[in-house]
Amino acid sequence: MSSDRIEKQAVLKAPLDRVWRAISDADEFGQWFGVRFDGPFVAGTSLTGVLTPTAVDADVAKDQESFAGMADVWHVEAVEPQRRLAFRWHPYGVEEGVDAADEPTTLVEFTLEEVAEGVLLRIVESGFDALPAHRRASAFDANSQGWATQTELVCKYLAVSEAV
Repeated sequence: MSSDRIEKQAVLKAPLDRVWRAISDADEFGQWFGVRFDGPFVAGTSLTGVLTPTAVDADVAKDQESFAGMADVWHVEAVEPQRRLAFRWHPYGVEEGVDAADEPTTLVEFTLEEVAEGVLLRIVESGFDALPAHRRASAFDANSQGWATQTELVCKYLAVSEAV
């Protein structure tokens, strides 16, 4: 197991174009992830995400409530239709008493691949080894758990928004 990268995956039971929209449309992404953006995902641009509890799971929304209103800048690295979305952000930027604005960012990549059962979603976040030593473990642990939860949330979102 690497200390520099987190990897999660799930097979989503939805058509590729629907899964792509759920991860590449900033409004849809925000509904399941729990963030409101001030613009669309466009490669080479930055946007601000404000934490807003997820609309998909009441228990997760309750856990996110204490972070509501916190903001972070996301730098969109790549938008490759129906294949890959990548952005940089400050991992675990909600850690109490920490201003991560001057710290290195990590790279988050969502990749999609059609498989017999649906669409394989892979989420990889890398770059933790570049973080300050005093924040590395807490950011890695928090985001590892966070991506496990987010993988479940996108599955739920696609199930409830199937007809959209």
